Amino acid sequence: MKRSTALYLLSAAIPFSIFSAEPSAFGAGNLSSSNPYGLTPDEKLLLETKQKLKKVDISTKTHASQLDSLRERIDGLQDIVEALSRKSHNNKIKLQELQSVEMQKGESEVEYQKRVANLVEENAQKITLLENNISSISKEVEFISKNYVSKEEYNRLVDEINNFKALISKELVAKKTNLSGKKRSSAAIYNSAKRNFNKKYYTKAINEYKELISRNYKPAYSHYMIGEMWFKRKDYGKAIIYFKKSSQLYSKAKYMPTLMLHTAISMDKTGDKTNAKAFAKALILKYPNSKEAKEARKILD
Repeated sequence: MKRSTALYLLSAAIPFSIFSAEPSAFGAGNLSSSNPYGLTPDEKLLLETKQKLKKVDISTKTHASQLDSLRERIDGLQDIVEALSRKSHNNKIKLQELQSVEMQKGESEVEYQKRVANLVEENAQKITLLENNISSISKEVEFISKNYVSKEEYNRLVDEINNFKALISKELVAKKTNLSGKKRSSAAIYNSAKRNFNKKYYTKAINEYKELISRNYKPAYSHYMIGEMWFKRKDYGKAIIYFKKSSQLYSKAKYMPTLMLHTAISMDKTGDKTNAKAFAKALILKYPNSKEAKEARKILD
């Protein structure tokens, strides 16, 4: 008696522990994830835009750092130029003094010209090195000038992205308004959604069940049905999202065996083998005599 009571308590508690203690099992649709999956078209577009903005931000910071480095190098070259200018002026004075002294010592004109030539050659080498450095920096400045994104351009891009997000939100609101503006009762929409589902008009059925969710009319069942249609379309990531929400709203529904089985299959298809087996085991314990439990054993095998 104690053993059967314990098994009953265990089987009753497992589905709830599965949905609450395994957040990774239902990670689809999470934009903050490193590898998000199960995204809607709008979410995919927002994710791509977010990634582009991040790349622009990194590029902007990199270019700004390069410009700071170049400015430091240019400042250093300016100091060198000024130093060479001063040295050239001092050399000119020294040459004049040297010429006067050497003439007094009786140094020949040939020796004097040779000394001057050596000084000129030394200065010429330093000037050539300086010119090469300036040429190299000029090429780098030109490259950055072509590819650099200024702060104004970056801010403008951010504004465009925010406007784009606002536009999407307006379109979604307008779409919901159009659906809710129809003078149909919730019961009529519910019956129409079931008919469209049976006819495999899944696009229409999904929109109608979403409208029922917005009206809070049978939300658990509506989430389940949308999950079923994504499951049939083999979009397992989206199916998991709706199955999870349905189970959170009403975990004792008569369709729970099917929901748990299709959740396990969806996880298996997306590569989440560990949670797929966990759901299969929970299904077998909770509904051991159901046809879904027989299918769940195949997953474990």
